[in-house]
Amino acid sequence: MSPEPASQPPDPQGVSCSLEEPPAEHLDQGSAAFLAGDYEEAAELFRSLLAGLAQPERGLCLQLGDALSRAGRLPEAIGAFRGAALLGPLKPEELEELASGLARALGLREKRPPAVVRPGFAAGSPVPMAPRDLLGCPRCGRLLYKPVTLASGLTVCKRCVELVPGRAQARRVNVVLSGLVERCFPAECRLRKLACQARGLQRQQQPEAALLRCQQALDMAPDDNLLLLLRAELYLTMKNYEQALRDADAVCQREPLLTKGHHIKAQILSGLGRSKEVLKEFIYCLALNPECNSAKKETQKVICEVFFPASENEHQNSTAPTQIGPKAHCDDQMNPQHPLEEGSDANTGSSENPSEKSDVLGNASSSVLYFILGLHCEEDKKALEGVIPAAPSSTLKRQLPSDTEDECDRNTPEKVPKKDADSSPQGNVNSLEEPEFTIDVTDFECALCMRLLFEPVTTPCGHTFCLKCLERCLDHAPHCPLCKDKLSELLATRNFNVTVLTEELMFRYLPEELSARKRTYDEEMSELSNLTRDVPIFVCAMAFPTVPCPLHVFEPRYRLMIRRCMETGTKRFGMCLSAENAGISEYGCMLEIKDVRTFPDGSSVVDAVGISRFRVLNHRHRDGYNTADIEYLEDEKVEGAEYEELAALHESVYQQSVSWFASLQDHMKKQILSHFGSMPEREPEPQSNSSGPAWSWWILAVLPLERKAQLAILGMASLKERLLAIRRILVIITRKMNSRQEMANNAERDN
Repeated sequence: MSPEPASQPPDPQGVSCSLEEPPAEHLDQGSAAFLAGDYEEAAELFRSLLAGLAQPERGLCLQLGDALSRAGRLPEAIGAFRGAALLGPLKPEELEELASGLARALGLREKRPPAVVRPGFAAGSPVPMAPRDLLGCPRCGRLLYKPVTLASGLTVCKRCVELVPGRAQARRVNVVLSGLVERCFPAECRLRKLACQARGLQRQQQPEAALLRCQQALDMAPDDNLLLLLRAELYLTMKNYEQALRDADAVCQREPLLTKGHHIKAQILSGLGRSKEVLKEFIYCLALNPECNSAKKETQKVICEVFFPASENEHQNSTAPTQIGPKAHCDDQMNPQHPLEEGSDANTGSSENPSEKSDVLGNASSSVLYFILGLHCEEDKKALEGVIPAAPSSTLKRQLPSDTEDECDRNTPEKVPKKDADSSPQGNVNSLEEPEFTIDVTDFECALCMRLLFEPVTTPCGHTFCLKCLERCLDHAPHCPLCKDKLSELLATRNFNVTVLTEELMFRYLPEELSARKRTYDEEMSELSNLTRDVPIFVCAMAFPTVPCPLHVFEPRYRLMIRRCMETGTKRFGMCLSAENAGISEYGCMLEIKDVRTFPDGSSVVDAVGISRFRVLNHRHRDGYNTADIEYLEDEKVEGAEYEELAALHESVYQQSVSWFASLQDHMKKQILSHFGSMPEREPEPQSNSSGPAWSWWILAVLPLERKAQLAILGMASLKERLLAIRRILVIITRKMNSRQEMANNAERDN
């Protein structure tokens, strides 16, 4: 029985009750302590302030309740919220800290085992899992049914993708993995099909038909926990609460850390009107998944109904006496008598006598202080024990059976739960008789190259190809090679992530074949990396050493060529002119790729620069583009008097080139600089570069020469001859420029 409050409540802090509002300094100290995590200090400061007020503040009572909840002093926290309820109806959202405190008191988060991310291995062990577990969905933990491979390369059940809000539904079932699962696990696939049909009928609001399908599935796997939960939901829809509770109870006993089981059980108990047990189940849900907003809101709402029922209606009825505690459906321990006398008129609010109003306020203040000072703590502690059983150590932590240590939360996305035959949600599904698990090379054969898949990539339409095979097909058209579905978005994003499960299965069950396939790939890459034999040739324009050569690549053959240059790591290819008889010119320039910018349609802009010259020995074709065996060209070195003559010629031609460029009109200069950049400085040593001075190649690139003349100079192995050729060209061009200028001047004089 609750003790009767004294007419004048004790004032433990010795604060005079004449204060009308809390000192701002003390209030700030309490708030600062709360933010700093010192909840005990914050609680004492808030309680001291409340005890010193003539009229308690509701907001301060709520702050005290939050601090006590964070400190783990839940009975006192409930008292603080009871005090707030006397001053105004409580809203569920004001009980967030209390709900979180009750969830923390269960201590379930520490009991949840860590989940593993890699699908092929069990938690905490390098030992590979069984085939059945390897083919499990990393989200629901069950055998993959209608597997869908996401853009990240992860494969999950189609239903698990549909349950994610905002997830694009464009991806179809993975054809390769779906066929493998159905061939190796026909009975369980039949079970999953029945379950999916039942869920579909449930969504169509046909519970009787859904229940029939669910029962057929349970006949195959009577202990399947998720099927039992589905049947419990169907019984709940049909308001068959007793049958629904029987199924939900069975699941919660086997799988105490399965959030969904407690949530469904709470809904069933709510239908039965057992609010106290509803609260217990929602607290379990919140303890298992503290970030779940829906569980948090439901918990707060039920707390409000169970502990503070008066907050549901208008606060302080004009005729009925105030009563603290739950409604009639709760036991006596959760229904303590209000400390005010039943005959009190404190709640009428109709007296016109000022002295009577003063008495009413005094009684209300006394009632609030009665709760915030913890005088009702023992009763609230007993009430809490009905929701959270107290351990022998007098704490309020939930004691769970030891066999739940290995259980795990199946609702954690992107994680693979630890598998255990006795504790998995599917119960004894693994006991279904299945044929021996076998994998053949034909199960993972690329439909394009007819070889074992290498770096398998699954398209949004569900077909799987080797990465290189798919890229080559997309060079020609943005469609799936098999079903012709549009793959424009995949081509634009180039999100070619390897299908993890397919690669894992080949690694485990086809190791020799996969090793042979990798050796073949490495040999192909090594052959493509050779920079003297079968060098890729881009037949397009004239290129010179050290001179930038930007290219717009859009033809499928050259898109393949540039991609291979990047994949091999050489980042080099040759540039030659076309020749009528020979196919390609005798001389060319090796280019090095500096950057590649790819557009949504698959074309790209390649920033390249010339690095060296070569002579073509012979050429051929590979996959549509030209290749050639080449030998590199270097300038012949000279010494003595020849070197002195070369140095003088080098200086003279350089100055002649500078003068010619300076004589050009401004608009011509601007065009040249925007395309080729600035003219390089003269090197102190003319023979320092095996290909010759950089400025000489720059001037050859900008001079208005025919390609035949440019090609002849490119093939010269003598720097002296090349400089003399540049001098002759500059003299001819300068004469023509002067002649045109003279003719223009004469015409102007004649006019």
